[in-house]
Amino acid sequence: MKPDWCHCKKRPCLCAESSLWEAGIPYVAGVDEVGRGPLAGPVVAAAVVLPPGFPPRRLAGVRDSKALTPLARARAVVRIRRHALAIGVGAASAGEIDRLGITVTGRLAMQRALARAQRRCEITHVLVDGHPVRDLGYPQTAIIRGDHHCLSIAAASVIAKEVRDHLMRRLALRHPAFGWEHNAGYGTRTHQQALREHGPTPHHRRSFGAS
Repeated sequence: MKPDWCHCKKRPCLCAESSLWEAGIPYVAGVDEVGRGPLAGPVVAAAVVLPPGFPPRRLAGVRDSKALTPLARARAVVRIRRHALAIGVGAASAGEIDRLGITVTGRLAMQRALARAQRRCEITHVLVDGHPVRDLGYPQTAIIRGDHHCLSIAAASVIAKEVRDHLMRRLALRHPAFGWEHNAGYGTRTHQQALREHGPTPHHRRSFGAS
């Protein structure tokens, strides 16, 4: 179900962004993170700023990254990069997750993504998925299921997912036993069996452990 403030039949849409643009807030960044649950690899966040008045049809079909096939997601990334005013990607390592906890490192990845996007334009507001992010450093609006309802957040989720999956495929070349090219570091049966047989790598989150 759409949030009360949105009357658009399509999803995701630009209702949240448009209300801010109309209020004189031009540079609105949608932010999302991926990789909170895996046993290995970083948490990755992306920030996407679409131009004020952007026609949403140009990103038709862009939605929550989990709802897209790998091929559809790769094609969506090309279109997002073509049309976005600014894109930033930030990550926090497994070591940082162990030291600081997943909540803090999720925020840290978002801050790094926003800092990179900020180099292209002066971000004036942030749309975040779920609940407000404490100490993010920007005025923000939290949208429950934002990756389903908000186009900027959905675009950020697609970018973050594609970047993280690409990174895990590269790491899989160094550590082939764990199947990261297939499971992206999540705790599949094959991954957990390999962890028991070979022990953790520097990219495993020691604070998570294996079930």
